[in-house]
Amino acid sequence: METGTGVWSSDAWFEWAVSWLDDRLAVAGRARTGPARRHRVRPWSVVLTAPTDAGPVWLKATAPGTAFEAGLYELLPGIAPDHVVAPIATDPDRGLLLLPHREPLRDADLVDVLPVYAEFQRAVAPHVDRVLAAGVADMRAPVMPERFAEARRVIGTSPELAGFADTFGAWCARLAESTVPPSLDHNDLHADNFLVGPRFYDWGDAVVAHPFASLLVPLQQVGPEERDRVRDAYLEVFDDLAPRADLVATAELACRVAVVARALVWHRAVSPEPGDYTDAPLATLRSLLG
Repeated sequence: METGTGVWSSDAWFEWAVSWLDDRLAVAGRARTGPARRHRVRPWSVVLTAPTDAGPVWLKATAPGTAFEAGLYELLPGIAPDHVVAPIATDPDRGLLLLPHREPLRDADLVDVLPVYAEFQRAVAPHVDRVLAAGVADMRAPVMPERFAEARRVIGTSPELAGFADTFGAWCARLAESTVPPSLDHNDLHADNFLVGPRFYDWGDAVVAHPFASLLVPLQQVGPEERDRVRDAYLEVFDDLAPRADLVATAELACRVAVVARALVWHRAVSPEPGDYTDAPLATLRSLLG
């Protein structure tokens, strides 16, 4: 199935998508009560919304690199139903999903939200093999040296990064010794992806990694005076697995290693269509150097 902003912006695709939406609503015992409209078109996905007799719904179509998201939405409600949104319909082969409306969690304090996400990660950890089987990328510590080489190959490099492989490999080896098991890293965990509950959604950037990698984005959203408070609220959920000082050191290490995963996720999102975000993968990768 063809994807991309040109396809998704066309009248023909829109008519087809609305027909798919109506068919899936009918199966669910619902009906559209007004016109559908495009909400957002990006190189990695398009989102449509429509009113129905049971509230608004959201249709998301993904590019091939993020088509796994539909399958992940099928899987997660069976693992952690109170932390995610159960889809109305999915089509993993076409990278399509249909979601009910949930109210955004506005003005959320990360100190309140991140511990709930940590609980979600602990619930998911025993099911990592199923998450990987759904097509989510493997960014666990033992494979990250290979991911660094991949990033330099597909994104680009600089003289400084060319000599960084040994340092990065040492970070990965230390992270692999962590007593905290891998889980699902949302990889873009910010306020726009929090819903009332709190529940978490928009899994197109997700990877399997050390769970503490999920702190990378949230800690970039707060000032230096808030970082320790936010980090410690999250880490408290893992206090039974290691001493707090060890958890803090592991979190710092996981966030360093996570930069490569985030760079590759950016590349996956923007590589089909160069545009406004073209510089993001290399800029992210270079941030490894501090």
